[in-house]
Amino acid sequence: MAFLFHFSPIIISTFFLMITSCIASNDQTPKPYIVYMGSPLNNSGDSAEISKLTHLQMLSSIIPSEESERISVKHSFHHAYRGFCALLTKQEATLLSGYEEVVSVFPDPILELHTTRSWDFLGSYYSTNNYNYHASSNYDVIIGVIDTGIWPESPSFDDQHIGEIPSRWKGICMEGFDFHKSNCNRKLIGTRFYDIEDQDSNITKLPKNTTKPNGTPRDRVGHGTNTASIAAGAFVPNATYYGLASGIARGGSPSSRIATYKACSEGYCQGSAILKAIDDAIKDGVDIISISIGRSFVFQTDFKDDPIAIGAFHAAERGIGVVCSGGNEGSDPYTVTNSAPWIFTVAASTIDRKFQSNVALGNNVTLKGRGISFYTSGHAKTYPLAFGENVHFHPSLISQARNCMPGSLDAKKVAGKIIVCMNDGWSISRLIKKLVVQDANAKGLILIDEQEKSSPFDSGNFPFAEFGKIAGAKILQYINSSQNPYATIFPANEIRRFKPAPVVADFSSRGPATLTENILKPDITAPGVGILSAMIPNTEKGSSLFGITSGTSMACPHVSGAMAFIKSIHPTWSFSMIKSAIMTTATISNNLRNPLTNTSNLDASPHEIGAGELNPIKALNPGLIFETTMIDYYNFLCNYGYKEKEVRLIVSKKNSFNCPRSSTSTTKKELISHMNYPSISIEKLDQNYGGVSRVERVAMNVGSPNATYTSSIIGPPGLIVRVSPRKIAFVKEVKKISFEVSFDGKKASKGYNFGFIIWSDGFHKVKMVFAVNVE
Repeated sequence: MAFLFHFSPIIISTFFLMITSCIASNDQTPKPYIVYMGSPLNNSGDSAEISKLTHLQMLSSIIPSEESERISVKHSFHHAYRGFCALLTKQEATLLSGYEEVVSVFPDPILELHTTRSWDFLGSYYSTNNYNYHASSNYDVIIGVIDTGIWPESPSFDDQHIGEIPSRWKGICMEGFDFHKSNCNRKLIGTRFYDIEDQDSNITKLPKNTTKPNGTPRDRVGHGTNTASIAAGAFVPNATYYGLASGIARGGSPSSRIATYKACSEGYCQGSAILKAIDDAIKDGVDIISISIGRSFVFQTDFKDDPIAIGAFHAAERGIGVVCSGGNEGSDPYTVTNSAPWIFTVAASTIDRKFQSNVALGNNVTLKGRGISFYTSGHAKTYPLAFGENVHFHPSLISQARNCMPGSLDAKKVAGKIIVCMNDGWSISRLIKKLVVQDANAKGLILIDEQEKSSPFDSGNFPFAEFGKIAGAKILQYINSSQNPYATIFPANEIRRFKPAPVVADFSSRGPATLTENILKPDITAPGVGILSAMIPNTEKGSSLFGITSGTSMACPHVSGAMAFIKSIHPTWSFSMIKSAIMTTATISNNLRNPLTNTSNLDASPHEIGAGELNPIKALNPGLIFETTMIDYYNFLCNYGYKEKEVRLIVSKKNSFNCPRSSTSTTKKELISHMNYPSISIEKLDQNYGGVSRVERVAMNVGSPNATYTSSIIGPPGLIVRVSPRKIAFVKEVKKISFEVSFDGKKASKGYNFGFIIWSDGFHKVKMVFAVNVE
C-alpha cells in the first residue's frame, strides 16, 4: 500500500471474519454496484439530465415498487463514458448485466492508496536554464491528481512566477466546510471531492451546535498532498524534514498546474468515486491523470470490471495520459496491478540517499543501521538493552515476544529499556512493533530483519534503528554475553551519493501481469523510497511542512511530472509517444555503472523495472518512437477475448470498428504481442511446436529527418533474436518504417529470457526491452 500499511494478525483475522460474514449474508441485501455502459452516444458526451433519467428508468425496471426509495444513483457517468453507481441486489445486478446497452455490472470495489533529492538523482534537467526553457513553453500542462485531496497552504503550491490559468480549463474550485475558492490559485487551479467520509478525528472537533460537514477537498491524510507536490510542486528552498533531506524541494514539472480530485479517505478509496473523478478530470481539461491507487493483486478483476482501467481507457481516447502506481506487494512475481496497456504502470526504486541510524553497544562496538528518528530536545542517551523474548509476559508467548507482538511483552520488564525485536515471520508492521514497545514505556526499538528492507521506517522522535541479520547477530550475541547490556541509539543522519543506486524497492510489485503476460509490466521504474514531499502539518508546535515517504505512490507522480515536463516541450506529442520516449531512453545501469539490481543483490529483471529507470532529459530526444494507437487498444480488447458486440459498446467509433479476423494459426492471445508497444513480451514460446515467434513493430522518426538506424541485440545465450530489416533508413518524406523481430527458442533456457533490441544512428540509442517465456 501507499503508506506501507501492514496489519496485525488480530486485524487480519477480523478482516477475514468480516469477509466471511459478508459472503454468508443474504445475496438480496442491496449494496453498491457499478453499471458500466461503454462510450457515450456522441463524442461530446451525453447530457447529464438525460443520462440520469435513463439510469433511473433502468433502475425502475428492475427494483420492486415497494422499494422505490432505492431508485436513485450515487454517481452518474456521462461525459467520457456512460454508467452509474446504485444500490442493487445480486439478482438485480445480474438482470442489468443482460441489458444490451450494458457492458458490465460489478460490486463497487474498495481500492488502496499505494504508499527532494529524487529529481537531482534523476538528472540535472531542472537547472536554471532548463527550467526557464520549460517555463517559457507555449503549452501549459495540467496534471489531475486523484487521491486524498490537498493541503493548499503548503509552499509547494505557491503560484508565484506562474501565468494566468489556461483558457481551456473548464474545471471548478469546489468549496467545503474548511476550504474556500480563495484556496485555489494559478498553481492549484481546481478541486473536487466526492461522497466519501474523512476518518480524521480533527473533523469531529468542531464548535458546539455546528452541523456535520458535508465534505471538503482538503487533505486529512497527507497522501494526496505528497503526490501532488512530487508531480508539480513549486520550488521551495530550505525544505527539510526535521533537519533531514534538506535542500530545494520541487516537483517534476514545477510550472505545471494542479487539479485535485478527492476520491479517497484514510486507508481506502471507493471505485465509483474514482470512476467519477476520472470522468470529471477529462471534462475539466486535464492533460495527465496521476493515480497512486490500486487493488491488491489478490482481488484483481477483468479490465471491464476495473474502475481505473475503464476510466483510463476512455481518457486515452480523449488524448489524456493516465499514470498509475504498480502496487506495494512485492517482491513476489505476478503482483503488479494497474496493468492495462493504456496505463503507464510504475515500479519503485531507491535514490542515492540513505537514512542511517547508528547504535553504540556497551562493548564499544558501533553498528550502522537504517531508519528515521530524531530528538526534538536533548541528546542521545544510553539505556539498558533487552531482547523481546527475554521480557515476555508469559512463557507461552516467547515466540510472539521475540517479534514484539501486541500483548506478548511484560510492560514492567520493558519500561526504561531499549528493546530488540525480530521481524522473522509474523505479519506485523514496523509501526505496530514500535507502538507495542512505546506503549510499554520502552526507551527505543532495535529491529532485526531477515530480509533487508529498502524503505526507511520513520519513527518520529522515538529512537529507532533497523539492521540485517549479520549486524543483528552481533547485537544478540552481545546481549547473551553480557550481564548488564546497554546501548545508545543515535538520531538519523543522511548519507548522500550512496551506492549502489537505484535499487528496486523490496516492496515494489513485480510482473508478469496476471491478466495477460503478452504485455510487459511494469513499464518503468522511478524513485519511490525515502522521498521528501509536502506534508499536512500536525498539531504539534513547529511541525514540519515536509515528510519522507515511500511507496510506488511516490514513484507514480515522478513519472507524471516527467511526462508533463516533456509535454511542455513537445506539446504535439501524444501520450503514447511520450510513454515510448520515456521507456526507450530509460537507464539500465546504476551509479556504479553496473546493471540495476534488487535488494537481493541480483540483477533486476524487466518484470521488476520494466524498461529501466526514468531518465526525463534523455526522453526529450529519443530518436525513434513506437506509438501505440487507439486501434491497437481496440484490437487488444478483441484479442484479449471480448466479444465484438462488447467492444463496439466500449469504443468511441462503434459503427466503423470491427474486430480483426486472423488468417493464420496464431491464437488471439498471441496477437496481443503484435501491438505496437515500446516493449515486447511473449507469454509462451513452445519448444515442442517450432519454438519460433514473430512480432512486428512500427518505428516513427522524431529525430533528424535523414537518419539510418542499425539494430543490435543484447540477449541471453540460446535465444536467437533476428531483426528484419537490420537497417532502417528515414528520409524527409518517410517518417514511419516497420520491421519484424523473430525469436527462436529451440536452444534457449526454459522460463523467461530477457534482453534488448537497440537501434542506433550513431547518436541515439533506442532500447526496446523484450521478455520471452520459453516452455
